[in-house]
Amino acid sequence: MNEKMLKEYARLIVEVGINVQKGQRLVVNCPVDCAEFGRMLTTAAYDAGARDVIVNWRDDYVNREHWLKADDDVFDTVNPWDVQKSLALAKEGAGHISIAASNPENLRGVDPDRLRRFDVAVGRDMKESSRLMMANYCPWCVVSIPILSWAKKVFPDLSDEAAMDRLWQEIFSAVRITEDGDAVEAWREHCNNLETRSAKLNEYRFKTLRYTNSLGTDLTVGMPEEHVWMAGGDTSRAGIKFVANMPTEEIFSAPKKDEVNGVLYASKPLNLRGNIVDGIRLTFEKGRIVDIHADQGEDILRAAIETDEGSHYLGEIALVPYDSPISNSGVLFFNTLFDENASCHFAFGEAYPSCVKGGDDLPMEELLKRGINADSSQHVDFMVGTADLSIIGTTEDGREIPVFVDGNFVI
Repeated sequence: MNEKMLKEYARLIVEVGINVQKGQRLVVNCPVDCAEFGRMLTTAAYDAGARDVIVNWRDDYVNREHWLKADDDVFDTVNPWDVQKSLALAKEGAGHISIAASNPENLRGVDPDRLRRFDVAVGRDMKESSRLMMANYCPWCVVSIPILSWAKKVFPDLSDEAAMDRLWQEIFSAVRITEDGDAVEAWREHCNNLETRSAKLNEYRFKTLRYTNSLGTDLTVGMPEEHVWMAGGDTSRAGIKFVANMPTEEIFSAPKKDEVNGVLYASKPLNLRGNIVDGIRLTFEKGRIVDIHADQGEDILRAAIETDEGSHYLGEIALVPYDSPISNSGVLFFNTLFDENASCHFAFGEAYPSCVKGGDDLPMEELLKRGINADSSQHVDFMVGTADLSIIGTTEDGREIPVFVDGNFVI
């Protein structure tokens, strides 16, 4: 792969994605298959002034062996040293880069109850550090690069080398990396454009949004009175601008927890807990998921939704035009980082506090009073956008405003 483009990508992640500050500690979560790029990120971070770079390595093979063969009680607790380390780094404001690259079906065949029980344990034992992360105490950025098992899932008809090359091409296109361009400036312009549209959405002060399409989706989503549409970058508690996902094409907010009613069909397969879940259909009554269906992987989906009470409710509503770069590529990535940025999506589980006015400074109890789902260990995005998706917004004064027609923004 073109070394110049790789270094440009590393610089983009460090300078715009995580926006490393002089004297700041950085954590890099990296698959062993991506070691070369993990080293590039380490060098770029130190060159930008990072105080220290901590690399956490992971491996699909070792991970699968753990889930299949570890003693059963391992999945009911989180190691206390991991809890302490995570909390200390969050309180310090350390930056976190995660490289999302794995075999989409690496945990196929693992007991779904093991996955569910460990999520319960994480939600209980890592609750404080998770809340600090969700409330932007520290900047974070999720990115990706190809690994062979993933590339072959996306492009099964290509040779190993061709599949890797093609996935590299698609990733570079999605994150605006070119041989001749300046990706840093391109990203800053892109974030500004997203923030301009989110500001327009905030002016409408929608009370509800109704989704309909030919798949069968007919869902009415209530919005909190003080909801905020977010896009592009965010700001940490220390005032550091960062971009949480690269790529990103979404404008997102949080729905009102108990005012979601109707039926919602997913439009793409979901990579969930190392499994593929497809044909998702969820039914909502007063915000709560009351019926769960999937043509494939229903046991995995059900286990995730039944992790805790909050995971039975939505925590995110995100708008992405059907006519967007990743969608137009026609590639199904089997990786939510990319697939959610090709499609309107929702997430069940915890909401980002910043999606309600002043939310980063509010305790969980006040966030719940404001109407957002602020108490869950889960945050699982799933895609719902289609070429014929219609979204009609109703404002607080009763006006009906078309937001999406035929899958794209009309405002």
